[in-house]
Amino acid sequence: MVKFEIKKVFLRRGNQMAVALLALLLCVVCFFAGNISYVNESGETETGFQAVKKLREEQKEWAGLLDEVKIRKVIEENNKISQTPEAKSEDFQENDKAFHKKQGFQEIRNLLNYAYAEGFRDYNYFRADSLKPEDASEFYKNRIVLLKEWLSGEGKELFSETEKEYLIKKYESLQTPFFYDYVEGWKQLFLYFPTILMILMLVLGYLISGIFAREFQWKADSILFSSMYGKNKAVSAKVKACFYIVTGIYWCTVLLYTGAVLFYLGADGAFCPIQANSSGWKSFYEMTNMEKYVLCAVGGYLGCLFISFLTMLVSGKTKSLAAAVVLPFVLVFMPSFLSNINHPAVAEILGLLPDRLLQLAQGTANFTLYEIGGKVLDGIFLLFLVYSVFCALLLPALKRMYRK
Repeated sequence: MVKFEIKKVFLRRGNQMAVALLALLLCVVCFFAGNISYVNESGETETGFQAVKKLREEQKEWAGLLDEVKIRKVIEENNKISQTPEAKSEDFQENDKAFHKKQGFQEIRNLLNYAYAEGFRDYNYFRADSLKPEDASEFYKNRIVLLKEWLSGEGKELFSETEKEYLIKKYESLQTPFFYDYVEGWKQLFLYFPTILMILMLVLGYLISGIFAREFQWKADSILFSSMYGKNKAVSAKVKACFYIVTGIYWCTVLLYTGAVLFYLGADGAFCPIQANSSGWKSFYEMTNMEKYVLCAVGGYLGCLFISFLTMLVSGKTKSLAAAVVLPFVLVFMPSFLSNINHPAVAEILGLLPDRLLQLAQGTANFTLYEIGGKVLDGIFLLFLVYSVFCALLLPALKRMYRK
């Protein structure tokens, strides 16, 4: 019966078009994810696989522990290049020639801009150019100092004292020095991960929406649910079909996306801490790029399962295909409108909505905390806890609803 239900889903013309659209959008997202550039000696921008290869070779020269010696060397090299005629020229082409020489340590230079910024939320692209080699010793200390200053100033009202202590302790306990490596593959993978997961969720929601709703649309519900096995085996078959469809399409899409991006750009830096590149510098989570990837992939799967099960529940309650189709769109896009409301309570609610499971690639950089009974819990832990429980509760709820 499960095979029959799955077959019914994929025999529909509209569902076939949805899967084809998913495949097309997957190719488009992979194209943009792999679109990185390299500036050659002449100041001209190159793209394509050769550009990736050249950029990787130059950044690999700076791979290793990001200790005081390495940071001092980067500052010295950056200052040396900044004093060249090309760097001081008002001609953009000449500036690009100077930039070519900095590409190998450009990501470390970005970290310098964050570490020596005037404030925790400030960023000045040219800050690294004003540093001296002796400033290297303050690189990791400044990360903690800037956080403390922000928590006692601009961010004072955003967190309780317990939450502030939690963040500071997390920053101080982070193992340093970081290991630095070429990580363009992981950076691009994480950059477009939320996009591919949201597309996946919308397509899966469309496919799942009709599993129960079409029985009511075709007026076949009275026959199905009054038959001998209609309220048990038939319902179980539909729920299992939903699970298999979501699981199969989700992991096929995610693994194809991962494989394509990392094969093209390289999987180097899998075990570097996420703080070793600019997108994760401020994160308080102690994890590597590989661990972050597993977190994002499993979180996205949990989010897709929950929304799919909820879609089936809504389709059964409302007996409306339209309501079931619209639900995933509402859950994905509604938070974007609510985020414009600047209120702490709204921010806490938004932090626990299911769409956040699809955006964990960016969520690891956020300070989403909840204090419960004097204990501080991070938002990602709560998301996994809450939606694991919800998924476990939705399964028996679906079966009970159709057995009435």
